[in-house]
Amino acid sequence: MSLIAEARTAAGISQEELALRAHTSQPTLSAYENGRKSPSLATTERLLAETGHRLTIAAEITFTQLLTSRGRPFWVPDHLPRLPLRRALATLTPPLHVNWSTPGMKFDLRDRAERVHLYEIVLREGKPADILTYVDGALLLDLWSELVLPRDIRAAWDEVIEVLQESA
Repeated sequence: MSLIAEARTAAGISQEELALRAHTSQPTLSAYENGRKSPSLATTERLLAETGHRLTIAAEITFTQLLTSRGRPFWVPDHLPRLPLRRALATLTPPLHVNWSTPGMKFDLRDRAERVHLYEIVLREGKPADILTYVDGALLLDLWSELVLPRDIRAAWDEVIEVLQESA
């Protein structure tokens, strides 16, 4: 889904309504959403503003793959991701490669204990895309002392956590 379509859908408005608000046509908006036309930056900003959103710049997160003392790979980011609030506190079912021990289990991330459990699993088993999907940096910082992690994983993540704690 395109950025414009995602913002429009999140705002709960139709293409027709957004086109009217942004002073463009519905066919042009459809072409933007479906990649048949590319809007200018100014047009994108105008369309997003009409949905109650704005463009922002975020530093790209890069990951380093490390190995535990037992040779199991795990990933550590150079800084922590922030998630939209709706995603950070969602109820979700992680994929099998992340949660292979209890497949199909749902996690309500509004519940602190369930969030602790999921974060432990993701930090041990997750790949970069999983960390970006499920782990919110501010919430991780808040939970850090409660997480039960293998020593190698905790030590590697400690460096990222310490940088965040110093800047907070």
